[in-house]
This record gives sequence, structure tokens and C-alpha cells, in this order.
Amino acid sequence: MSRRSPKTAPKPNVKAERIQKLLAAAGAGSRRGLEKHIEAGEVLLNGEPASLGTTAGKGDVLEFDGRAWTVVSNAPQHRSLVYNKPEGEVTTRSDPEGRPTVFDRLPTPRGARWVAVGRLDINTTGLLLLTTDGELANALMHPSNRVDREYACRVIGNVDADTLARLKAGVELDDGPANFSDIVASGGTGENHWYHVTLLEGRNREVRRLWASQGVTVSRLKRVRYGAVFLPKRLRMGQWSELSEKDQRVLREDVGLAAAEESLGLKPRRPTTGKAARRPATKKRGRDTRKTRGKSTRRSDRERQPPRS
Repeated sequence: MSRRSPKTAPKPNVKAERIQKLLAAAGAGSRRGLEKHIEAGEVLLNGEPASLGTTAGKGDVLEFDGRAWTVVSNAPQHRSLVYNKPEGEVTTRSDPEGRPTVFDRLPTPRGARWVAVGRLDINTTGLLLLTTDGELANALMHPSNRVDREYACRVIGNVDADTLARLKAGVELDDGPANFSDIVASGGTGENHWYHVTLLEGRNREVRRLWASQGVTVSRLKRVRYGAVFLPKRLRMGQWSELSEKDQRVLREDVGLAAAEESLGLKPRRPTTGKAARRPATKKRGRDTRKTRGKSTRRSDRERQPPRS
């Protein structure tokens, strides 16, 4: 992935940001989706429904979907990690069929939640990038940024030079034209061959559908790279590895984002409205050691024993 200069100059003294941008950076959803929630009056700014285009500054309170945040400067450092996904896991938070999800194995980030950068279908293994930086996740997935994704795939079928040329030039799929930006043969015998292929977008099952358009079946598929992030060789299936702050800065720069710490951010807080705020606090119940007429109300061990039959 080529390195580019940030689209936005660093802003150490930011006074206000659009609320959908702040919420997206906190992992509350995509900007476009959040705009719809704002228009529907589901996002509150300081206790009042916000309108599209509203900005928030330091000290303001945002509420959405039972969660609340205070706008702060120098937001907490985001976390990002690489997960080596095995077969049989889905990349959704919950599954109606009860199948295991990748989130079952991940650590719980304090005051945030993981956002998966793209998805891998249940039969695809390999690199899954996750981050608490919603703005970074959206930028990495956006087609306009042309972030490359590299896959190792084993295919079954006849593949010749013409087949590879067509796949690189582009073929028409059900949802529009698609192509591999690069194809490299990496071994195999007979009709079983391994290739490393690269995409510049992330449509549903795109690698499998591209090969299928040429009468070729993908029998194994593994993602090995997403942008500048490679799947570590020593990272076993079902394990994760956290990215350094430097790696995260490189990712943001590569998609034209300013450094995260130079923008306003959101700090989680207790909601002030809605059911969550109205729910009364529950006090821990302990033993009652008050005395009545000189006797303690604490029951003796003999009194607590069940009656004899």
C-alpha cells in the first residue's frame, strides 16, 4: 500500500467536530449510518436531540443507543490487533445459529469495543484486523482508499495464462465489474494450485466469485495481508497480536488520517437519560447485625441447618 500525506493537517486546538465523526471514531457505527440515527432524533447532545450538521466541543455529552460519552481532548489511545481466524468462526458479534464468533476469543477493551475491518466468511481463515478506532476502520474499508488485501488461495481447475489475464483485466460479476490487481503463482501440482491474489476492495466472497467466473473452485482461502499489516508467521490459529502505537499511526497515515491524539475524542460515561439512567442502583446486601432487645438478629449455624427428617 502506498504511503500518502494525511488529508487533514494536525489540529492540536480543535474546538468542535461533527457528532457523527466523533461517534464513528468511538466505534458507535459508520458515519453514514449515524447520520440516519441523527436525522431520526436518536442521538442526544447535552440531553437534547441533535440535528444533522451539529458539532460538539470539549465538555459536551453525547448519548446514543443506551451509551453516553463526554467529549474530551487528547482522547484515550486506541487499540488495534491482528487475529488469526480459524475456519468455523463468524465475524459478527452474535450468531442466530449459535456458531462461535471471533469476538469470543478477544480481550475486552476498556471503555470501547472492537470494530472488525472487513469480514471473512466462515470458511476463510487468516488475518482479521480489529480496532477500537472507528474512524480508522471506516477509512481502511472505504473503496476510495484502495487498500490492498492479499489472499493465499488453493484452487481446483484448469488455469492458464489467458485465465489469469482475464482475472487481472476484469470480469463482470453480479454486483459489477471486479478484478485482481495482482496474481502470483505459489506452487502446487496438477489441477491443485496455490496463488497469491490481491484485491483493492472488499466485496462479499469476491475472491471465490472471481475464480468461479472462470470455472475454477477455491478449496482453501486465507488472508495474509491487509494494507501494511501482515499476518505474523508465529501467530497460531485462534490467537491475536496487538499492534504497536507506531503501527497504528502508519495505518492512519496510509489512509490520509491525522494522528488520533490530535483530535477531539469521546470518553465513556453513564447515560443521563433513557432506561439505563433511570434504573435504580442496587446496594450490596450484607448480614444484618443489628440487635433487637439485646439479642443479635444474626442466625446461628444451628438455626440455619435444615430440619431433621
